[in-house]
Amino acid sequence: MSQRNDNLAVDRAIVRFWATRAGQLKKQKKSNLVDHGNRGAVTGGKQMDGFVDILTELTVSAGIPRKYIFTKEGVLPGFFRPTKDWDFVVISPQKNLISCIELKSQVGSFGNNFNNRTEEALGNAVDIWTAYREGSFSCQSAPWLGFLMVIEKSSKSTSSIKIAEPHFRARKEFNKSSYLKRYELLCKKLMRERLYTSTCLIWTKRSKQKANYGYLDSSLSFKSFANAYFAYLRGRKSEFEV
Repeated sequence: MSQRNDNLAVDRAIVRFWATRAGQLKKQKKSNLVDHGNRGAVTGGKQMDGFVDILTELTVSAGIPRKYIFTKEGVLPGFFRPTKDWDFVVISPQKNLISCIELKSQVGSFGNNFNNRTEEALGNAVDIWTAYREGSFSCQSAPWLGFLMVIEKSSKSTSSIKIAEPHFRARKEFNKSSYLKRYELLCKKLMRERLYTSTCLIWTKRSKQKANYGYLDSSLSFKSFANAYFAYLRGRKSEFEV
């Protein structure tokens, strides 16, 4: 995918993200099943499908046949739990695990969900890497692990949050940090600690038609994420030439 096509694809994915959420909330309201904090729009899923489509196109363009891409049945074994259903998985004809990617989003309810998202990201990575070390997969080469996060940019996600420190001081990088900044720190640390091969953090503002989004750091941009993933897939393309 060219940079222009890449940007247009992300534009469409962001517009679809907000449109899907709006549709889910409308449906929930008609059914009188609206739950606290717009949770219905989250539990309904599908809002990240635009990014699934981008990743599918990117994978196919790298020479990987579509039949080896799993977006509905991406269940992989774990170590601390039996299995985990990943959002995007590629498995070679020889049953080698090539890659797995997790897609997450957060709109509102930042105080309630930031720690949950952090624990999920850490737990998923530790679980699969331990399973890999213990021989749960037939692959000899380590798989490519990706984490892509979309977060709403609003006054609540960009305001400094007070930290409770009753016994010990929190790390200084968290001082006066917003939830958006904390997600940036999380994504960078996940790569630095080699828990994920690459991470992507996209902020976005509510919009019905225009794609309003951006990045806090170029290292967390979709372009950086996609380029790293594409290069990796090209390096393992020969495993699909059967």
